[in-house]
Amino acid sequence: MEVEFLARLQFAFTIAFHYIYPPLSIGLGMMLIFLEGMYLRTGNKQYEQLTRFWIKIFALIFGIGVATGIVMEFEFGTNWATYSRYVGDIFGSALAAEGIFAFALESGFLGILLFGWNRVSPRVHFISTIMVALGSMFSAIWIVVANSWMQTPTGYRIEGTGDRARAVVTDFWAMVFNPSSVDRLLHVILGAFLAGSFLVLSVHAWYLVKGRFVDMSQKAFRIALIFATAAALTQLFSGHRSAQLIAEHQPAKLAAFEGHYDSLAVADMFVFGWVDEKKEQVHGLAIPKMLSFLVHEDLNAPVIGLRSFQPENRPARVNFVFQTYHLMVTLGMLMIGMTLLAVFLLWRKRLFQQKWLLRLFVPAVLLPQIANQMGWYSAEVGRQPWVVYGILRTSDGLSKSVTKDHIWFSLLLFTWVYVLLFALFVYLLNKKIVHGPDVEEESMEDVPEYSKRFKD
Repeated sequence: MEVEFLARLQFAFTIAFHYIYPPLSIGLGMMLIFLEGMYLRTGNKQYEQLTRFWIKIFALIFGIGVATGIVMEFEFGTNWATYSRYVGDIFGSALAAEGIFAFALESGFLGILLFGWNRVSPRVHFISTIMVALGSMFSAIWIVVANSWMQTPTGYRIEGTGDRARAVVTDFWAMVFNPSSVDRLLHVILGAFLAGSFLVLSVHAWYLVKGRFVDMSQKAFRIALIFATAAALTQLFSGHRSAQLIAEHQPAKLAAFEGHYDSLAVADMFVFGWVDEKKEQVHGLAIPKMLSFLVHEDLNAPVIGLRSFQPENRPARVNFVFQTYHLMVTLGMLMIGMTLLAVFLLWRKRLFQQKWLLRLFVPAVLLPQIANQMGWYSAEVGRQPWVVYGILRTSDGLSKSVTKDHIWFSLLLFTWVYVLLFALFVYLLNKKIVHGPDVEEESMEDVPEYSKRFKD
């Protein structure tokens, strides 16, 4: 294997594993706001118990996420030193902003969130919950900004030549609000909302099927279902807008998404299929002219195809990008269908009698996770051969001294450590879920003492 492929494989493996956790933290942070907000509004102890329960799971996810994210920063220096020097000014400013606005906010309020229940007032604790949730989202903002700049670079100039060339920020806000950052951020945040809400749906669907914590699980399921439905429907429009931006700024990527080779022709949209890269053809079920309509809102508008680009400037693995993109879309539509059906049954007051649907929601926790991973694969593999689109090739961003043996050794080591971490995560998560919320023996109805304490 080539050094470039191994370096890309190692980074893909580490970031794919890490990316399991930040979306869960962001989505679960919003769920904590909803649950604790209901506790403040109603004084119902069940919402407090639900909040305490999900804070424990949030802490576990947050801890594993931080531990697995550190490795990637070292990989920038070991495997991608040329790239790091080239974009250091850009990434440095974005990561510094992340440290100031995200890590400081999260670390400042995380202790109150975890241990402040009996030490601060309910309002202060709720504010801490909001701050931690915002901190997790601020972290996503700056990471997406940095990655979006790699996709659609603006607000910079190139200084130096050859190996000493580097991109320097000339307009910080133009760099932050590059053409794709806002739309990509919305797409990522909505995916995180789906990940967190489907985790809550999965766990409480399991409780309902087993007949445990029935009353409080119905409350949590309703809140998570409404949140998930809103996120899934909004994601549909966000994805459409993102595809239009890709067509404008990264047409080769969009052509790879749909296996569209014709240089400039009306384009079909495939529901599913297989790309024959040698013959430059796609075999599958397509909706005629639909890609032209979605991109240009005109059935007869031409779409730029892969033959408009030199072979060395196209994604090398078109079928891989095609499959990951279509799997992401399929899973997104499946989540929309499941949530809309559940909302309809909830409106008809028949949802919690449909055990078959609740059983489907238990493994459905995997749907947003797989969709998020497939979306990341599509975006990153689809922009190849560029690490900074149109400016720096991935092959030119490699460290000059790294060898295949170095990467193989570290890849095997990371794999072993990550397998252990994942096994520990699954074990602890399962243990907490099986145990369930700490239900107090007193009445689960509104507690008068709470109202007095809240007013104080």
